Amino acid sequence: MAEQLRYDGQVVVVTGAGGGLGKAYATFFASRGASVVVNDLGASSKGEGNNSRAADVVVNEIEAAGGKAVANYDSVEDGDKIIDTAIKAFGRIDILINNAGILRDVSFKNMKDQDWDLIFKVHVKGSYKCARAAWPYFRKQKYGRVINTASAAGLFGNFGQANYSAAKLAMVGFTETLAKEGAKYNIISNVIAPVAASRMTETIMPPDVLALMKPEWVVPLVAVLVHKNNTSENGSIFEVGGGHVAKLRWERSGGQLLKCDESYTPSAVLKKWDQAIDFSNPQYPSGPNDFLTLLEESMKMGPNEQGEKLDFTGRVALVTGGGAGIGRAYCLAFAKHGASVVVNDLVNPDDVVNEIKKLGGKAVGAKYSAEDGDAVVKVAIDTFGRVDIVVNNAGILRDKAFTNMDDSLWDPVMNVHARGTYKVTKAAWPYFLQQKYGRVLNTTSTSGIYGNFGQANYSAAKCAILGFGRALALEGAKYNIYVNTIAPNAGTAMTKTILPDELVQAFKPEYIAPVVLALCSDKVPKNPTGGLYEVGSGWVGQTRWQRTGGYGFPVDVELTPEEVVKHWKPIVTFDSRADNPSKTQDSIGKIMANAENKSGAGKSDSPAASNQYQEAIQKALKAVANGTEFKYTERDVMLYNLGIGAKRTDLRYIFEGNDEFQVIPTFGVIPPFDAELPYNLDDLVPNFSPMMLLHGEQYLEVRKYPIPTAARLISKGKLLEVVDKGNAAVVKSGITTVNAETGEELFYNEMTVFLRGCGGFGGQKKPANRGASTAANKPPIRLPDVVVEEKTTEEQAALYRLSGDYNPLHVDPSFAKMGGFKQPILHGLCFFGIAGKAVYEKFGPFKNIKVRFAGTVMPGQTLVTEMWKEGNKVIFQTKVKETGKLAIGGAAAELVEGEGKL
Repeated sequence: MAEQLRYDGQVVVVTGAGGGLGKAYATFFASRGASVVVNDLGASSKGEGNNSRAADVVVNEIEAAGGKAVANYDSVEDGDKIIDTAIKAFGRIDILINNAGILRDVSFKNMKDQDWDLIFKVHVKGSYKCARAAWPYFRKQKYGRVINTASAAGLFGNFGQANYSAAKLAMVGFTETLAKEGAKYNIISNVIAPVAASRMTETIMPPDVLALMKPEWVVPLVAVLVHKNNTSENGSIFEVGGGHVAKLRWERSGGQLLKCDESYTPSAVLKKWDQAIDFSNPQYPSGPNDFLTLLEESMKMGPNEQGEKLDFTGRVALVTGGGAGIGRAYCLAFAKHGASVVVNDLVNPDDVVNEIKKLGGKAVGAKYSAEDGDAVVKVAIDTFGRVDIVVNNAGILRDKAFTNMDDSLWDPVMNVHARGTYKVTKAAWPYFLQQKYGRVLNTTSTSGIYGNFGQANYSAAKCAILGFGRALALEGAKYNIYVNTIAPNAGTAMTKTILPDELVQAFKPEYIAPVVLALCSDKVPKNPTGGLYEVGSGWVGQTRWQRTGGYGFPVDVELTPEEVVKHWKPIVTFDSRADNPSKTQDSIGKIMANAENKSGAGKSDSPAASNQYQEAIQKALKAVANGTEFKYTERDVMLYNLGIGAKRTDLRYIFEGNDEFQVIPTFGVIPPFDAELPYNLDDLVPNFSPMMLLHGEQYLEVRKYPIPTAARLISKGKLLEVVDKGNAAVVKSGITTVNAETGEELFYNEMTVFLRGCGGFGGQKKPANRGASTAANKPPIRLPDVVVEEKTTEEQAALYRLSGDYNPLHVDPSFAKMGGFKQPILHGLCFFGIAGKAVYEKFGPFKNIKVRFAGTVMPGQTLVTEMWKEGNKVIFQTKVKETGKLAIGGAAAELVEGEGKL
């Protein structure tokens, strides 16, 4: 048995510890001997209001269990007061966990300055203030452990979270700098991207996904990283949640090297673009490339081969910090290639404007701070009537060792770099959306990506810019707005202070501009948006994440830090299992994949365990449900008919005054939708989670025609069978629907659900033959007798859900992404209705209809239903025209006697 990790005699400060992950940290460390400062402002998840109760509840819980804790109610912006609480109560501080956070999600076009500023105040400034206040104590005692909190949104960018993505990636640059500065004092800093449920996330995740996101999956990794035994894992990035832990690092392409002379042009860069994004010979850097050697090699090369010449005539390019250095080089290059240029510089834009005009170009100066983005963009609109390209280049340096860093150095760097980039882009965004065209080029730096001594402020701001750009790239893509980020290596006023003169001369800004123009053009051949490129001395390479295969812990056993230590090697080893995640879904994907990882410890093969499920199944088979009422009117009928594709010309489906006004028979699946069933799935099978549920098959009998166009119905459900497939279970239920006024049976439904990871309980091995409801319905080997094509609309799912299935998966993009879909998908019963309508219109009324769901359909795709008439039965299948994939298979309808003449 591994020795238990203990924290006796140590003091842990946890911010945002009133609930969720923070509370889980606090209670864990207290249970392992630490004294804990439980900080919580008690604000809402949006950062509004405050209430001291949340922290008190956690402290009481810790004390009741025999632990030591004290509450603190300060905002993380007052980090010194939080650390002071630790010193006053316990005399020291050993571990700081920066966990406090808020969300203010909003699409970029609707984002207000307050949404940006509040997120930065809590996530970025709060983390800095707490770490800064703890730092002198850490240095003095030559011991300290820091955990900062990023997120998948920060690592990859996320739609509607430009502010949050920026703040969260800022934590990576900040952590890497702290790691470099703290190493010699035994101060170890790491950053985690947790996927854990909290007040912040429960509003945007479905409950079944939340079950996998328990904070308890995150705590054990953090416990290992902040333990005194960890002396080597420093400045590292981990992704953790749902039983899966992996480490990330930067991977840089071998890149493209061209000669640095007048033949180094944007068209030369684009000609060999494939080399820039070629990862066949990658580097795993912890700092900038070896630009001196690259420059020497570049000088030995012959002139560069030219591709198609770029022409920016008619385009307006706005460059911030355009009055000198790299910015000036960009302005001159854009002007030379035909663009009208807005030179923004707080000090002196005029010299560059005059330089451009002398060369016959068009330019105007905008003498404002980048933070005054509205005024800067207004100059472009007032002078040239439009803006097409924004290059965010303005910057300042305020370098100081972290131990001497203060707000007068931190705030201006954040304001100019991160907030300035946000403000200028925000002002240009409405014009980009309106003209369905825009190019944004943001500037990060190798100090941001890899961290750098004395630049905690700059590293954080520069990484924030990268996170911001990645989120914007996702929001802008469909409007032809491309957003890329570069880390330039060039001599400027900023770098003159830190590089010897001969190097500054060698790293001319002119050797960056061609890549910037290439990325701001329409000609980037592959992956034109969302990229990060390091650039300088004729070299450009792409930088991306690499992630270890990691380790998946079984989800039916409590995870402990000791277990994490035992499997540390696969967590941190980059071997052939490593991959390159690039989007938030790649994080969720690992967790979902691990959801079926069961140790078997949570379920037992003992007869008692098997009998528990068998007994529950036997009991459920005999149980009778209470009836569930369903009332509908003509309006509901019309809404359903429209939901499955009825057109405005189909008056018999959409106009109650039509003589043939009628219900499309597949409406029979709607009344039982919310019918109460006399059992719970988690009683019948082991390891049940709604996330693992798939709707497999649907069978419907129409027991009486004509179907009334308005009625009050009662539906009663019962369990039909549970089949044990070994690694999965199949549960079939039957629901009979009667007309409440007459007592006549109107519909009968059988629904089959497939439950992944819920088998192995010794149950029935094969499903019973139930006639039409279980028939295989193989299509005959001949061309179909009838083919019907129907294009769904983009609004199909939004309309269909109004018939009762309000699952957000079908309407909310953030939910769909959680489920691993690019966009909301169409309800299975919606395309069942569309296919059933095709059969009904070609062959008339049917007694019953059965389908097996075989694939997903996106709203807007075209459904092709192929039908074969075999006696009184129509066998059919439905494919998605755009992909050729099956959506419905194994399907058939038995016709009402005397119907079905072609």
